[in-house]
Amino acid sequence: MTPATNPQLIVVGAGAAGMYTALRATRAGARVTLVSATPLAGASSYWAQGGLAAAMSAQDSPQQHLDDTLAAGRGAVRRSAAQVLAQEAPNAVEDLAALGVSFDADRHGRLALGLEGGHRTRRVVHAGGAATGRRIIRQLSAKVAEEPLIEVWEDRRVVALLRRDERCIGVRTLDGAVLTAPATVISTGGAAALWARTTNPAGATGSGLLLAHHAGASLADLEMMQFHPTAVAGGNGADGFLVTEAVRGEGARLLDSRGERFVDELAPRDEVARAVLREMKASGRPSVGLDMREIDPALFPNVVSALRQAGLDPEHELIPVAPAAHYMMGGIAVDLDARANLAGLFAVGECACTGLHGANRLASNSLSECFVFGARAARAALADAAPAPAPPSAAELAQNAAEKPPPLTHESRESLGRLAGLERDREGLAQLLADPHPLIRLIAASALAREESRGAHLRTDFPELDPALDGHHVVAPAGAPARLELWD
Repeated sequence: MTPATNPQLIVVGAGAAGMYTALRATRAGARVTLVSATPLAGASSYWAQGGLAAAMSAQDSPQQHLDDTLAAGRGAVRRSAAQVLAQEAPNAVEDLAALGVSFDADRHGRLALGLEGGHRTRRVVHAGGAATGRRIIRQLSAKVAEEPLIEVWEDRRVVALLRRDERCIGVRTLDGAVLTAPATVISTGGAAALWARTTNPAGATGSGLLLAHHAGASLADLEMMQFHPTAVAGGNGADGFLVTEAVRGEGARLLDSRGERFVDELAPRDEVARAVLREMKASGRPSVGLDMREIDPALFPNVVSALRQAGLDPEHELIPVAPAAHYMMGGIAVDLDARANLAGLFAVGECACTGLHGANRLASNSLSECFVFGARAARAALADAAPAPAPPSAAELAQNAAEKPPPLTHESRESLGRLAGLERDREGLAQLLADPHPLIRLIAASALAREESRGAHLRTDFPELDPALDGHHVVAPAGAPARLELWD
């Protein structure tokens, strides 16, 4: 691998979004340095069980995909972002296939499309059933490793973004290395692991959001954390393990304490998660039952294997499940080409907020987002083409000192889960404003700014949706209070 000295693009984060963005940039001949806090294939995307939502069948269309995205997002979706995703997702699937990702197909060689909550038709493209994330990450990692225009910095943690004249000019890592480039893309994943009960790996705590905010970038929609309704519950060694929504698409049912269905399992996730919470409160039990007994185990081998390792038998017993923090719909506020408000800075994937997901992400739109907006970020970053920045002086490095937030404690995570979970109110959120962790404080401030209930954000003191806030997003600028803004 040839070192990419003087890169034209720095990509921070080696998940699906970061690696794909880097690969797309090299198609234009750009030199890229990919900086990853983990080894390649160690990012959170590896664990993604969902697939890519894309209108790939004769019974589907981008317009139907758009309509379903808007409906799921509860009046808060940025329509222009959803239009981009719906139109460009099929091309992303085809490009990944050209890169060697082997998607599931039927016996006639056609894509085997799955059905998930909120989708009116089968639209979800999978690879290896519920192993889509690992299949994609494995293939992209191989492509990145063999690409001579990409230099990979593995096990290097970025601790500061460097800025000069209101522009991002590069990064500094924990070991003191400094790297400059005309453009920097943040693709560091989400923040669901800030909550005590989560489906995410421990590292998903929003580090990229804090990096960007400290450098001057605005964040948006931090109050919108999606809680997945079917995360394994209990002291069985699998607590928080996500049972993919695709099993419900194949007929798995959610049952109450009497063994009866209590919700449309394929309703949008916010609706299902709330129904599960209501049933748990009514029964006084810590979970409900997911009935997979009529599902062919061969369809979801990794899910079935994980459950069995935890002593659960999905072929013969109900699986105890309860909601868990799963996906942050907010992040670094960006435009349709992934540009942040700080020049030279871009963001892609779960760390970004285009407004695509509104108040409730449509299932499997997130992986599609990684590739659709990763391609756009690569094009825009190279098109903006600022001159290569000179290395920062010692004085500039001192001005760009890394912010060192306090360690994330068990107490902070428990407080966030209790006071800003599926339900929240002013009193509890106000307590979080005093939390030691800066991102938790920003989440609380954002949730306080939205005085209504919409999608994933349920304020018990403001239980109704306010139509006057349709299309509005809570923006948290650097150094200013969170505020509501109308996005087109």
